Formats: sequence, C-alpha cells, structure tokens
Amino acid sequence: MKKLLLAGVCLGFFATMADAAIIQDLGVNPTSAQGDFRNSVGGATFEDQYTFQLLGAPQFVSIASATNVYTGAGDFITGFTGQLFQVVGTVDPSGPGGDDIGFGAIGATPCAGDPTGCQILSGRRLLGEGNYYLEISGTGGGSAGYGGNLTTVGVVPIPGMALAVPFGALGFGWLARRRRKSA
Repeated sequence: MKKLLLAGVCLGFFATMADAAIIQDLGVNPTSAQGDFRNSVGGATFEDQYTFQLLGAPQFVSIASATNVYTGAGDFITGFTGQLFQVVGTVDPSGPGGDDIGFGAIGATPCAGDPTGCQILSGRRLLGEGNYYLEISGTGGGSAGYGGNLTTVGVVPIPGMALAVPFGALGFGWLARRRRKSA
C-alpha cells in the first residue's frame, strides 16, 4: 500500500512538472544576443514567463517578435497574448502576482507576409530600472510553438534637449517678469 501511495505521489509530481510554465531568465539589460526565447507548446494551454532586469537609465524594451508560424489551421494558437509586468515581490509561476504592475496586454495579429499561416506579437515600451517579466500565454493546437526576441535599448537623448528645458524655463520667467513690469 505504501508503494502504491508513493507511486501516486511521484506520478502526480511529474504530471505537475509537465504542466509547469516555462520561466527563463533573459539577464540584465538583454540584447538581441541573449534575449531569445521559444517554446514548442503543442496542443497545450501555456503561460510562460521570461524575466529580465533593467539597470541604469530608462530603456526601451522591444518585443521584436513572438511569432507562431503554422502549416495548418490546427497549429494556430488561440488567445495568443503577451504582456510586460514589473515585479513587485517575486515572479509567480501560476500567473501575475497580486502586486505586480502590468503594462497592457498585446494580442497576436496575422503576419503581413503570410496572414493565413503566421501570428505575431510585437511591441515596445519605455521602462525604468527594475525587475520585469514578459508573460506569453495562449492555447496551442497540434504542433504549435512560438519564438521571439526581447531587446533593450537605452534612450538616446536628442541633441540640444538638455539645454532647451532650462533655457525654456528662463525664457518663460523673463516673459512673466516683463508682463508684470508693464502692467
């Protein structure tokens, strides 16, 4: 009886492992060299999370693409969405934690070059320093799978903008003072 109970517990553990979400760390300030992700989801429902950390000045985070190329309608991913979250506490493998801050879901659209055989998620957002994750979810059909890339790029200042703001403020102050004197 003990062996049967132990076998049942082990079987339950391994079944849970098979259904577990993928959590992959893309590192600090990921670039195209380290920001690749993919999953062959087959006919399963999935909720995958790709963690990353941003250090330094605000950066643009680009989901260059999360693409599902399929040969038949049976390989389509239903509810194929992606969303960025800022981590507050720890990443929750069963979904966004109660404190995590979400930045709007991105729904898949047909690929421009192959609208009947390809789905794509893409987007871009300016984020500050912190811990984040990209969550990709949906229900795959047949031999569905996706792959993509997450890249961060530092904000490039516009030449002269650093001086424009203080001089602009001085200009408004000068105008206000001039108006007070003439009144």
